[in-house]
Amino acid sequence: MKLVRWGALGQERPGMVDRMGHVRDLSSHCTEIGPDMLAPERLARLAAIDPQTLPLAGSDCRLGVPLTGIGNLIGIGLNYRDHAAETGLALPAEPVVFSKHTGALSGPFDDLNIPPGTAKLDWEVEVAAVIGRPAWQVDEEQALSHVAGYMTANDVSARDWQMERGGQWIKGKSGPGFCPLGPWLVTADEVPDPRSLRLTTRVNARTKQDGTSADMVFPMAFLVSYLSRFMRLAPGDVILTGTPKGVGLGRGEFLMAGDLLEVEVGGLGRQCVRAR
Repeated sequence: MKLVRWGALGQERPGMVDRMGHVRDLSSHCTEIGPDMLAPERLARLAAIDPQTLPLAGSDCRLGVPLTGIGNLIGIGLNYRDHAAETGLALPAEPVVFSKHTGALSGPFDDLNIPPGTAKLDWEVEVAAVIGRPAWQVDEEQALSHVAGYMTANDVSARDWQMERGGQWIKGKSGPGFCPLGPWLVTADEVPDPRSLRLTTRVNARTKQDGTSADMVFPMAFLVSYLSRFMRLAPGDVILTGTPKGVGLGRGEFLMAGDLLEVEVGGLGRQCVRAR
């Protein structure tokens, strides 16, 4: 099942994608796609709905962030072997954990306004895992049962703010538009193996990143279990799980106004964002 939020910014409504790829209006069944809708029993009720019985949302509708009420955006750094190699850094012995401010959230096709003061705005295609059930001290074998679904994410990063201004990474990770999510929230039953997803980035139609989640240093189940040792993960928390090689930092290339940025995760959908 693919869940969306559609409509003008600040006026999004819940939706579902039918088998033809059309957005259908879910407003008659729920008021929002938020943390309370991620419980297994709530998702099961939505999955029982035939999308063809729902009204069409319109072919030109804007898609927003697929989930509202996101409490925490947790990032994992250096979690792909080839990405660590391109940065010249050793593989971490334990996951590198950082946060992004929720003010960075944006829709999958919204413009990315380059903020003043950065000249090194970078892309990072990632698989985002969405927590559906509270997770505290969970075993790795049970960890994925706490995941409601997955989304395509772009961990946009101002590298100069992140690496040249001291302090923690969150400063370079949190500008407005620095975390496009979507286009859909794909429920976990449609992603039987999160270790075999292809991740790609194109800038102005030129491929920059092309990898698979099989290259993760710490796979999805390990990450959920690991994080739950230190914090109580709550429904609606989102974990960005790392990026493959090909980021601008490794190439000495950064986004400029007018660039068209496309990121995609196989089965989770494609984003298309214009830098302004």
